[in-house]
Amino acid sequence: MSAQTQIPDAAFRFPGQPMHERTAWYAAGPVLVSVDFVLLVATIIAFQQSAVHKGVAEGVLVVVGIVLAIAVVTLLRGVTVVAPGRAHVVQLFGKYKGTIREPGMQWVNPFANRIPVSTRIRNLETALAKVNDADGNPIEIAAVVVWQVRDTAQASYSVDDYARFIAIQAETAVRHIASSFPYDSRGTDALSLRDNADDINQKLAAELTDRVRAAGLEIIETRLTRLSYAPEIAQAMLRQQQAAAVVGARAKIVEGAVGMVRMALQRLDEENVVELDEERKAAMVSNLLVVLCSEQATQQVVNTGSLYS
Repeated sequence: MSAQTQIPDAAFRFPGQPMHERTAWYAAGPVLVSVDFVLLVATIIAFQQSAVHKGVAEGVLVVVGIVLAIAVVTLLRGVTVVAPGRAHVVQLFGKYKGTIREPGMQWVNPFANRIPVSTRIRNLETALAKVNDADGNPIEIAAVVVWQVRDTAQASYSVDDYARFIAIQAETAVRHIASSFPYDSRGTDALSLRDNADDINQKLAAELTDRVRAAGLEIIETRLTRLSYAPEIAQAMLRQQQAAAVVGARAKIVEGAVGMVRMALQRLDEENVVELDEERKAAMVSNLLVVLCSEQATQQVVNTGSLYS
């Protein structure tokens, strides 16, 4: 498929114009509650007076009392209490009218639906997943995601259940990251899951942010909480790591021993302590390397045969 006809990845995009959060109209709740209380008193008085008066006045007072009672119920229905860390999405006759984030007692259109949405910071821990890393080795991996709702309109209308949506997307992102990098760098400069935890966490956060952006969610932090080889290969990989560590340690020992031998020969030559031919130099190098690279203590053997010959 050519670049001109390539279809963009639409896995995390939604058709049509995305809906974004805006502030809904609302009034101060305590003021409307005070007005509602006055109307309630007037309603009680109207019904009391209708019981005293007769004829037309009675009918008029009953009607006034009924109207006032309807007004009291209507005004009371518009009162909305917004708790800290929680927003209310206002929907009127199926249309989004805005979001109320201001904590306290607020009053909105009494005929509107108010959908509560938590804006608190939440933790999500993914289930332990078994995935093949970039080298094909089965590993077990899990992560914790710190997130919150950023856009209440997108969270309410773009997806069916944003909490379930982020749970599925988090597991998908963890599996994708785990299969994109090897578990161990094995002495190379390539990124690995074990040796470059901070970089892997940043890549996981970036990918998950891209996946949940359309749902109005914000990723604050991601961390790998479990990372290990699968049980069926754990022992084999442990032996491989131990062998690599032994080889690395041996290489360091040999490198240091060679340097010490070179320095010893150079000092002997510079200070004219003794003149050694090539055969004796080779024997000296062999003996020094045996002494320096041996894991056990060596025993000295004094050759005195040349003193009595």
